[in-house]
Amino acid sequence: MISTLSTVLVADLDVGKHFYWEVFGYSLHGQVFIVSWIVIALILIPSFLATSNPNEVPRNTWQNIMEIVVEYVQSIAKNQMGSNFAEWVPFIGTLFLFILLSNWLGALVPWKLIHLPEGELAAPTNDINTTISLALATSITYFYGGLKKRGFSYFKKYFEPTPILLPINVLEDFTKPLSLSFRLFGNILADELTVTVLTLLVPILIPLPIMVLGLFASSIQALIFATLAAAYIGESVEGHH
Repeated sequence: MISTLSTVLVADLDVGKHFYWEVFGYSLHGQVFIVSWIVIALILIPSFLATSNPNEVPRNTWQNIMEIVVEYVQSIAKNQMGSNFAEWVPFIGTLFLFILLSNWLGALVPWKLIHLPEGELAAPTNDINTTISLALATSITYFYGGLKKRGFSYFKKYFEPTPILLPINVLEDFTKPLSLSFRLFGNILADELTVTVLTLLVPILIPLPIMVLGLFASSIQALIFATLAAAYIGESVEGHH
């Protein structure tokens, strides 16, 4: 009986179903756009509040919080890139905050209570399109960094230590960020499905520890993605393997 109940509950989950907007003949992933705008607002509003009237000695909570966040992101970038980290802090910081807040919203907010015509709201990072987009942005950034620093001599690395490794070296540059995207997508999706199933089965007590664990795991996933993105950019700029 328990297995039958579990099967029915899992069958009711809208895994793989999405809500789309039709705009000029193109299908836009509506639920990802909605929650992504919420995440962007959660980044921009505190940033505006912190920088609208800055003081050399912070006098408001928002400026204190923002300085802590900036210093933390700077430490991530500096540890991976060395002395040339400063120009990459905005990208690494945006990447880290977007993933972190997306993951937290997925872990904390009961999106299933908001009904859509089809599909359901969820963290943007539990959709493979979002995580692959983040991976592609990382790829473009470290190609840009390598070309900016070393010009077309950047492509010499694909022939080292021997031209025979050219296909492997090219493939490696594309698979590294893509592996990050699949890891992030898989972990966030699995966490949300676990919380949803447990909420349907035992709606009061059991999901709480899982949600706390999911919050911690979500933070780690954001840190891993941002740290490895910084490492890849640093490797591209400095020319190390």
